[in-house]
Amino acid sequence: MAALKARYDHLLGKERPEIVEIVSWAAGNGDRSENGDYLYGRKRMREIDRELGHLSRRMKSLRVVDPANQPDKQRVFFGATVELADEDDGRKKITLVGDDEQDASTGRIGWSSPMAKALKGASVGDLRVVRLPGGAKEWEVMAIEYA
Repeated sequence: MAALKARYDHLLGKERPEIVEIVSWAAGNGDRSENGDYLYGRKRMREIDRELGHLSRRMKSLRVVDPANQPDKQRVFFGATVELADEDDGRKKITLVGDDEQDASTGRIGWSSPMAKALKGASVGDLRVVRLPGGAKEWEVMAIEYA
């Protein structure tokens, strides 16, 4: 939520006013049909307005969840950090986060990803099959933590 709010504030408070100033200056230079500053500025303003609308809708529909307040800490739900083991005892630690927060390189998996969907509701010791484009893989839940 904080990252979306920061992006929204940056676009609305910094980028958009700069583009409006450029477009106003370019419009005063005369012929707008061949004025690159004017045409690019208008295009960029439309992009910013579209992104502002998207961010606004996302922020209205978001609900901030504190994983520490999860009532059932013995099962995998949103915000859980899960240690997994595959068939070859290869270990992996992932955290289930919102889709806007996902970053697979740091082990943050989006809530609607195939891995998260397979793990929802699992307990320690459960085996779950994750169906990925490369084929199905079985994982065992070794530990569940909520920070």
